[in-house]
Amino acid sequence: MTVLLAVEGVSKRFRGLLAVDGVSFQIARGSIFAVIGPNGAGKTTLFNIIAGAFAPNGGSIAFGGERIDGLTPDEICRRGIGRTFQVVRPFPALSVEDNVLIGAMLRRHDPASARRHAHEVLARLELFGKRHQPASTLTLPDRKRLEVARALATDPKLLLLDEVMAGLRPAETDRMVSILRELNRDFGLTILLIEHVMRAVMALAARVLVLHHGAAISEGAPDAVVRDPAVVQSYLGAEAVD
Repeated sequence: MTVLLAVEGVSKRFRGLLAVDGVSFQIARGSIFAVIGPNGAGKTTLFNIIAGAFAPNGGSIAFGGERIDGLTPDEICRRGIGRTFQVVRPFPALSVEDNVLIGAMLRRHDPASARRHAHEVLARLELFGKRHQPASTLTLPDRKRLEVARALATDPKLLLLDEVMAGLRPAETDRMVSILRELNRDFGLTILLIEHVMRAVMALAARVLVLHHGAAISEGAPDAVVRDPAVVQSYLGAEAVD
């Protein structure tokens, strides 16, 4: 296994609150890894640490064998980590195309080349036909896909997805799962996702980490994790595995 991301003993404290408590895990290059757990478990805080929005109070993060903890978000993005946000944040007055074009110009300084790449990303996310619409006019499923497209346009090696299927209907969830599978299969894209939609987690992830009160309580293959008594008690409930 070639490790792309190694998180070792990472902690984050906000005054009296220990939001992330000594969490460690590794993600293999080309794999899909999920982080699950109840609200307030520290999942998004962990994402923010990896993406550079927060500096950890302890531990280390290595990406491609090099330490990245302490780098700024733009430096981490340039290293090859793209991320979405739990609350989608497009530029509402800009067109769908221009939202994605901004990300594409990170590595393509020629506008024509960046626009071609943006069009390719929009086509893969099934948004090409809506490229001239203002982002503010999109439906929730389209805004979710635009959020993924904006991150994908930066050519990440690792894509962090923060609840991109929250609020979607089952058919919309299944389509997003299919898109993410294609990205992983066709481009070898490594994906780290936070998700509450367990049908998506079970369909996508090779390994799952469960957080509770900031600490890791289980890690392993999805089928094993969902039957772990600690996970059933703290998060899933017995009816989820009956």
